[in-house]
Amino acid sequence: MSVDKQLLSGQNNAVSIDIVDGYLRYHDSADVILARLNIHIPARAWTCILGRSGCGKSSLLRYLANLLEDRVDWAGEVNTRPPCDSKDQITYMAQQDLLMPWLSALENVMLSTKFGAAHSSAKRTHLMVDKAHALLQKVGLKDKANYMPQQLSGGMRQRVALARTLLQDKPIILMDEPFSALDAVTRYRLQNLAYQLLQDKTVVLITHDPQEAIRLADQLYIMQGRPAFAESLIVPKSVTPRNFDAEFAELQQTIMGRLEQDYE
Repeated sequence: MSVDKQLLSGQNNAVSIDIVDGYLRYHDSADVILARLNIHIPARAWTCILGRSGCGKSSLLRYLANLLEDRVDWAGEVNTRPPCDSKDQITYMAQQDLLMPWLSALENVMLSTKFGAAHSSAKRTHLMVDKAHALLQKVGLKDKANYMPQQLSGGMRQRVALARTLLQDKPIILMDEPFSALDAVTRYRLQNLAYQLLQDKTVVLITHDPQEAIRLADQLYIMQGRPAFAESLIVPKSVTPRNFDAEFAELQQTIMGRLEQDYE
């Protein structure tokens, strides 16, 4: 098997997540953010979660990514199948690309390797460099490996961030509006690219954009209310990423009507 195929094939087992009666409140606030939250996140599929700004979408994702352990009260269950320690199974991709400005594109892709074993073998280091180069080629940045972040466009920077996410090769990918700051065409292209490269992963995408959610969702939830709960919506049976059609437009109008209720 070639280096490209061997390193990009994805060796992790598929993992699904069930959130049962989730409740979340920040220690420094009396307001409950989430309550009676029930969400099924199937393995090797895209689960998209919509909701108004401030409804708790990002708080949910950060909790799942183990970024809020000392800041919130949580009640309810988070179950994985097969049972596993989710801390070792999750990669989190934020809204900002979070590239280190003093590192090249290649070095940014390999950032996670700096926090592994203190003494990696020369063979493993060589393999990881090969994998990082292969991923940059996959995201269309083969000739930009030595560029610094300030030399890259916003879309290129997000492709570097996507390659960095892929290098970690975890079965669960949590994405917090990673394409929201991009222009429409770049966003459309990155949606397609991410869907192609993450097909064997369990993906949770937080977004405030109904079009993005409908294009990519195998499973779609809308978060509403104060505190927020989640309601599942039926998505079209067409193949993802979906093209814009009448069924797509009808669902988008339904979502807009639901979201508008939270602003009344």
